[in-house]
Amino acid sequence: MSHHKYISIIGFAGILAWIAWIVVVTKLSPYANMELSLMFFYLTFFIAVSCTFTVLGFYFRLWLFKNEIFYKHINVSLRQGVFLSLITMFSLVFQMLRVLTWWSGLLLIVIAVLLEFYFSSRDSELSS
Repeated sequence: MSHHKYISIIGFAGILAWIAWIVVVTKLSPYANMELSLMFFYLTFFIAVSCTFTVLGFYFRLWLFKNEIFYKHINVSLRQGVFLSLITMFSLVFQMLRVLTWWSGLLLIVIAVLLEFYFSSRDSELSS
């Protein structure tokens, strides 16, 4: 499968997730069933943001590396998209609980950067 097909599948899943998120926000009442509404809100938002960050990250890498096409870019973009989405999700949860401060947000970013360093170094070890 070509890289364009992978990215188009991820992009299509992202579009569907954004539509589902809009449906959840407009149609589900948090007063009727709070647990179900919050679960669908966070699930659809996580998938939508992950797909969006993945597609944007992939095309940024293509632009940055002068149109070199590597399947590795898709894996790295997906991983970083998930990390950025987790930062976003935890920030939203912390804000919902009223415990989000600048240092807790910074701590989330530091954890994601350290995890990315770990996975990047592991990838470079496997490819050598």
